[in-house]
Amino acid sequence: MIDKDWENPKGVPISAFLFGGRRPGTVPLVYQAFDWNHGVFMGSIVGSEVTAAAIGLKAGVRRDPFAMLPFCGYHMGDYFGHWVTIGANAPDPTKLPKIFNVNWFRKGPDGKFLWPGYGDNIRVLKWIFERAEGTAGAVETPIGLLPEQGSIDISGLSGVADKMDDILRVDKKEWLDECELIAEHQKQFGDRLPEEMAGQFDKLKARLNK
Repeated sequence: MIDKDWENPKGVPISAFLFGGRRPGTVPLVYQAFDWNHGVFMGSIVGSEVTAAAIGLKAGVRRDPFAMLPFCGYHMGDYFGHWVTIGANAPDPTKLPKIFNVNWFRKGPDGKFLWPGYGDNIRVLKWIFERAEGTAGAVETPIGLLPEQGSIDISGLSGVADKMDDILRVDKKEWLDECELIAEHQKQFGDRLPEEMAGQFDKLKARLNK
């Protein structure tokens, strides 16, 4: 699907950006950034879990910031800075697109996916649309804004209601462990890492330790 005005030189309004990776644990189904720079930080740490060295990757979390690592033609630290500048130069910050992280791949103790995925992902997108319109509720957590209870429509999904707590769970210990991985990730950008991104990381750790 594409907007009918996609070639309009005036541009097409964007209400939201979605980032996400394949994470069997730690990361909830969906959460929203507190503000623009927090959203940029979320995009900068996106990663997916790799399971085998058969494709030449070390097992663990492989970060792919903004899903742009294979395509970015310049230093990723400068790319983060470009996003920060977009927010700083916005005439009206309230009109900046909202930023979300999605994770369809969280698993339960039995190793099975908790969320049904596929066409039912539209239920999460519906909440995102409603957040963009200001009509859906959210609760504040250390990592961002999560759907409040009952705000994601799961009617007709057998057994999912009993899993929603796990699907949306934010475990402070898991996220403190994640912070160690984020620190290693940020370290590789050296002095090219925007101070705003370092600051967002410090804020995340402070919220988790509060």
